[in-house]
This record gives sequence, C-alpha cells and structure tokens, in this order.
Amino acid sequence: MVWRIAAASEFLVITGSGIPDIKLAKKAWIYPGQSFSRIDMTPVNYEFDVQAMSAEKLPFKLPAVFTIGPRADDPEALIKYARLVHSQGKHSAHVNDLVKGIIEGETRVLAASMTMEEIFKGTKEFKSEVFDKVQLELDEFGLRIYNANVKQLVDIPGHEYFSFLGQRVQQEAANAAKVAVAEAKYKGDVGEKERKGLTLQNAAKVDAETKVLSLKQQQIARQQELQTDAETKVFENTRKAEIAMADAELAKKSAFWSQEAEVAKIQSVNAAKMKEAELQRELQIRYGETETERLRASEVVPATIKYEKSIQDAKSQVVQRKQAAEATLFENQRQSDAITYQAERTAEARKQAADAEAYAIVKAADAKLYETQKQAEGLMAMAEAKAAMVGMLLNELKGEYRSLHDFLLLDLGVYQDMARINAEAIKGLSPKISIWDTSSNPHSAGVDNGMAGSSCNNALEQLSHIYKALPPLLSTVQEQTGITPSPFIGSLPP
Repeated sequence: MVWRIAAASEFLVITGSGIPDIKLAKKAWIYPGQSFSRIDMTPVNYEFDVQAMSAEKLPFKLPAVFTIGPRADDPEALIKYARLVHSQGKHSAHVNDLVKGIIEGETRVLAASMTMEEIFKGTKEFKSEVFDKVQLELDEFGLRIYNANVKQLVDIPGHEYFSFLGQRVQQEAANAAKVAVAEAKYKGDVGEKERKGLTLQNAAKVDAETKVLSLKQQQIARQQELQTDAETKVFENTRKAEIAMADAELAKKSAFWSQEAEVAKIQSVNAAKMKEAELQRELQIRYGETETERLRASEVVPATIKYEKSIQDAKSQVVQRKQAAEATLFENQRQSDAITYQAERTAEARKQAADAEAYAIVKAADAKLYETQKQAEGLMAMAEAKAAMVGMLLNELKGEYRSLHDFLLLDLGVYQDMARINAEAIKGLSPKISIWDTSSNPHSAGVDNGMAGSSCNNALEQLSHIYKALPPLLSTVQEQTGITPSPFIGSLPP
C-alpha cells in the first residue's frame, strides 16, 4: 500500500481491485492489485494548415493554432479523457491526428457552405462557428478548447485569389483617393461659390427684412395714430351724449318744476276765489238777512245759480290748466328722448366709420406686406438661378474665369452697348483736312506744322516761314470756334 499525491496540474487515475471503472483523485492510497497513472492537465498547442474549399470551389489554406487540454471542471469529461486519450499521451501522433481530423473536417464543412467573400469579411464569425463545432466534437473525448487563433487566409499555389483581391483593394483605394481629391477640389470650388451666393442671398434677405420691419413699424405707428383718433372721437361722442342726457334731464326736471309751480299757482288762485266766494256768500247772507223776506224770493235763486256757475267755471279752469301742463311735460319728454336717440345713433355711426377705416388700413398694410414678401422671394429665386447658372457655366468652362467674364458680357449685351455708344459718338462727324504749302518750291507738296525748317539760313526765311504758318492756324480757329482774326493781322480768303 502506497500513498500517492498528484501535483497541482495533475490528477491520479486509479484502476484495479475494488474499483468498478475508473477513480479520479488528487491524493489516494494505492492498494495491492491497483494501478495508477497521472493525467497532466496542462493544455497543448496544436498548429495546423487546414486546406479547404469555398462554395465557389476556390481552394485556400487556413493557418490555425488551437490550445486544447482536458476539461478540469467536469469529472465525467476527465473520465472520458482518461479512458480514450490518456493512454496514448497528449503529445502523441495519434492525438495530434485526432484533433487535426476533427478541426479539418468541421472547417471544410463550414467553408463549403460559405463564399470566399463571406469567409474573408466575416473572419470573426467564421472563427466562432469553427470553434463551436470543433468543441462539440471534442466534448466526446473530454477535451476543451482553451484558445483558438485563426490566422489570415493564405492562397494555394496556382490559386492566387487573395493576391488578386489585395491588388483590387489597392487599386480601389488608389481610385478612391483620386476620387476623394477630385471631390475635395469640387467641394472647395462649389463651397466658395455657395458662400458667395449665400453672402448675396443673406444681404438681400437682410435688406428685405429691414424693409419689412420698416413697413411694420410704419403700420404700427399708423394704427396707433388711428386708434388714438378713434378713442378721441369716441370720448368726444360720449361727452356729447352725456351732455345731451344732462340737458334732457334738466329739461325734464324744469318741466316738472314748472308743472308744480302752475298747479300751486292755480290752487292758490282757486283758494283765493273760493275764499272770496265764501266771503261773498256770507256777505250776501248778511245782506239777505237785512233785506228780509222781500228779497228772498227774487234774489236767492239767481244768487244760487250764479254761485254754482262760478264753482263750475273754476273747476273747468283747473282741469284745463292741468291738461295743458301734462301736454307740455309730455312734449318735453318726447324732445328729450329724440335728442338722446339721435346722439346714440350719431355715436354708433361714427364708431362704425372708424372701424371700417381701420379695417381698410389693415387690409392695405397686409396687401403691401404680401407684395413685399413676394418681391423678396422673386429676388431670392432670381439670385439663386443666376448663381446656379454661373456655377454651371464655370463648370462647363473648366474654371476659365476670363471666358466666363467674356460670355457674361456678351450675354448681358455689354459689348453690343459699347459698340452702339461708340458708333453714336462718331456719328455725323465730317472731318475737314486743309493742306497748305509753305515751301518755296511751288511743285513740292507737304504739310508745314508752323515750325522753322532747319535748312533756312537767314532770319528773313525764318520770318517768312512763321507768316506762312499763320493762315492755316487762323483758318482752323475760325472753323472750329467761329472767331475771325483782327484786320490788322490779315484777312482769310472767302
């Protein structure tokens, strides 16, 4: 019996008597009839150059390095490894061929279902697929992939796909660089023109906004002025209405007071008359008593009738005056109501007129604003069209600004206008050339400019030449200015 202890990276595999299959342990007693071995758990690197073929039947070589070792965290996997692989040794050719066969088989199957472009662009996904499928196969042997490194795909001699692909990428990169340079130059030229166009557009926009703001401020000032005038008119109408109402109330109260005064006056007169009648009656009674029965028969009846008649007359006068006062009061009330109604209608009519005028002013301002906005939009559209046309012409002329300048001058008619102006400037001119012969030889012709010739040898000849130069000079002055020389100088032929 022997005590055995495994190292940190090892496991003891014990078989023999008392053990039905395999026993794994880090330390154990080895009894007689039992045997043991050590499993090294250190992973091993396996390098392969896997040859495969894509879906387009293009062969390629896939260099790969797999780090593979026993699965230490799974006892059942360790038992599988101990039973199937451990006896051969992890560095043996058998284990190497086993791992290589699994990797090559799964790699070829996966590569056959993918195109070369998918394999090349999806190297990470391809590696993950190979890793997962190989791991499923290695699980049957209790092995685990600790690391897998798939290198760049390599061409097989006679099939230079990746070389040609690299050349194509280089050419595409070079062409892309040329296109980028041309695009940058194009953007620079177009950006410069766009900036100039934007500057002009922004300037036009600022001018248009300034004009619109000025019109708005004028409109606001006009509206405030109209509002102030309307408020003033409303206030004046309100004051006039209040004055009319006060006048009507005063007239009403005056009529009432006049009526009360008339009634009091009538009552006073009636009371006086009644008092007078009573005194007269008492007087008559007194007088009748003194006259006795003699006058009773002849005077009582006429006196009674006269008394009753006076009473009736007084009552009728009171009723008439009361009716006249009521009629006067009713007439005054009607006049006051008419004045009040007229004032209200006048105020309402003025208010409607002010509202109509304000509405007309607002509509006129809106129309003016709309017209200004449309003019600004038209100017902006025209500026954009001109900028686009200039950019297109400059592009067609390949950046020849001088040619663009000449074309624009021709298109705008500047050269035509210059030719027309020059033609009109010389139109009607009729130059006149006078030839004077100042030489001493009558057969020689020439034009003397008034200066003495170098061949004259004496003063008389020089003086003669000076006098010969005067006629053409004076003739030219007379023709151009209309000034005739004085007689003491000489006279010109007609």
